[in-house]
Amino acid sequence: MLFNSYEFLFAFWPITFVVYFLMNRFCPPIAGKVWLAAASLFFYSWWSIKSLPLILASIAFNYIMGRSISHARQLRTRKLLLTLAIVGDVLFLGYYKYADFLISNVNSLFSAQIDLLRLALPLGISFFTFTQIAYLVDAYRGTAKEYSIVNYVLFVTFYPHLIAGPILHHKEMMPQFDRARSKVIIPGNVARGLFIFCIGLFKKVVIADTLAPIATQGFDVSTNLSLVEGWTTSLAYTMQLYFDFSGYSDMAIGIALLFNIKLPINFNSPYKAVSIQDFWRRWHMTLSRFLRDYIYIPLGGNRKGHFRTYFNLVATFVIGGIWHGAGWTFIAWGLLHGIAQVIQRLWKKTGIVLPHWVAWFITFMFINFSWVFFRAKDWDDALKVLRGMFNFGHIGVSTTLLGQVALVGAAILVAVFARNSMEMKMKFRPNVRYAAFIAFLFVFSVLYFNQVSEFLYFTF
Repeated sequence: MLFNSYEFLFAFWPITFVVYFLMNRFCPPIAGKVWLAAASLFFYSWWSIKSLPLILASIAFNYIMGRSISHARQLRTRKLLLTLAIVGDVLFLGYYKYADFLISNVNSLFSAQIDLLRLALPLGISFFTFTQIAYLVDAYRGTAKEYSIVNYVLFVTFYPHLIAGPILHHKEMMPQFDRARSKVIIPGNVARGLFIFCIGLFKKVVIADTLAPIATQGFDVSTNLSLVEGWTTSLAYTMQLYFDFSGYSDMAIGIALLFNIKLPINFNSPYKAVSIQDFWRRWHMTLSRFLRDYIYIPLGGNRKGHFRTYFNLVATFVIGGIWHGAGWTFIAWGLLHGIAQVIQRLWKKTGIVLPHWVAWFITFMFINFSWVFFRAKDWDDALKVLRGMFNFGHIGVSTTLLGQVALVGAAILVAVFARNSMEMKMKFRPNVRYAAFIAFLFVFSVLYFNQVSEFLYFTF
């Protein structure tokens, strides 16, 4: 089920909201959680009922392993259980997400003819798997314990974050459900939640989905690109991805806030970044946190000398690339970002400080360049777009293209110079002016539902 759909906006969301608070008012405390967990599983099953047994199996496995880790008294036993659990999760993720990729490479490398499995990728598998791996590690460290199966199911499946994040820690979400104040409707949270949701909805259906055909034409349809077409294509996707994914994150935060649950911020104007390190402090912030806490630091972080630090950085980002998708282009994207992190650290050692606008321009151009590999379905598509971006022999301007350039330029101005949704939230006041603004965003967005599309990160 999509957040940007009639059935969600006018049926599922209001029904789950009303019934949840009625149960909190008239039923035992556990009833509301059972309802919300069941509703979240229904939300997940809306796409494909075949995926439901898979997520339930993953939840059962990790719940049992998490309890076993929490109950184990000997450190060696806890470490063994943690290792087995993580290996199980990685194999589960690898089987569904990377099996065909590995088979394809074996076939190419050894001229073999192994049949592809052609498995249907369970929706949100990367997100709910990473969320549970983080829980297992926290259980091992003693910072998270969950003995209620209902609570654990709700932790994993709470529908605002289930499909595309943010990636949560157990301790930052579940205690919120048990606060007495969270069990009643709070008008201020409802107003702020609707405000953030409508901003996210507008970003997705009006901005991102308007840019999508431009990027699709350049990456998937055109065989050759002129200079202007190459840059328009790459920048269109750079903007589409940001407004699509940050729009989803805003909607998730807004939906959760109506239930009095505060999800972590996932975006903070990433295209205003003045370094690659700054970018990753602003982009998909919960994934950055996961990669830092559960991969980079366990690898040794920056504690084992300069060379090991550089290796750990590159390895972490390559793993981040692999997490996003089964393809060499994703690996190349992760490798580029890992190398960029190393280059920035080496540059800082020179003591040279670039002017702010120069630092921003270099960072933005690198990010735009790297997104080409992220978006491309294969090497040929990536090289096609890159050749276009440097095709100085064919400028290629037309009336249609100038219109596309204007749209992309407007999106860039909004992303770089406008206040982001969280900054707008800080200034929000429940009054008539903001009510009119929310109504405008909502109505204008609903008018775009004739071109409803999935969120880009649903496929990761």
